[in-house]
Amino acid sequence: MMIADLIIKNRSCRRFYQNHKVNTDTLESLVNLARLSASAANMQPLKYILTCDPEKNDMIFPCLAWAAYLKDWSGPDVGERPSAYIIMLGDTSISTNFWCDHGIAAQSILLGAGEISLAGCIIASINKKLLRSVLKISDQYEILLVIAVGKPKEEAIIEPMGEDGNIRYWRDINGIHHVPKRSLDDIIINSFPDSL
Repeated sequence: MMIADLIIKNRSCRRFYQNHKVNTDTLESLVNLARLSASAANMQPLKYILTCDPEKNDMIFPCLAWAAYLKDWSGPDVGERPSAYIIMLGDTSISTNFWCDHGIAAQSILLGAGEISLAGCIIASINKKLLRSVLKISDQYEILLVIAVGKPKEEAIIEPMGEDGNIRYWRDINGIHHVPKRSLDDIIINSFPDSL
């Protein structure tokens, strides 16, 4: 699969086949892609907690908020929840500034997941106090992101952004997730006036 295909396919997935197991070896292979990715000043301060254990997953799920734009949906129901999580931490004994490392690492993980017909969702809306408590995460680690991983149970498609400029994603009556994107012409600046 070409990189463009992976990027187009790589949409945030919020409904999964929960009974489709994702094993620890798979999670480790995805984190290895993050490990090999770029890191600011090559500090490599990111650490990870991996889980494909249903009991541990059940402790993580209530710590997360899902799909802020979908006001009538509180998150995936039982049976449609992720079968695995990757919790991304910043090790403050290495650095206290994680720059863009977690974004680069998360994208690498999700592209790797897409290549093996899995999907994921980067979640930054986290009850960090609760997550730290239930997983007994040391204060040495800053909780940065949680990546939900599993076999996708939903379809997501890219739409041109409408004339109204609305960037909010939405679901149609068939449950297909629509993601508006600005056009290439809208994001490339071809001339440089005196002030941008």
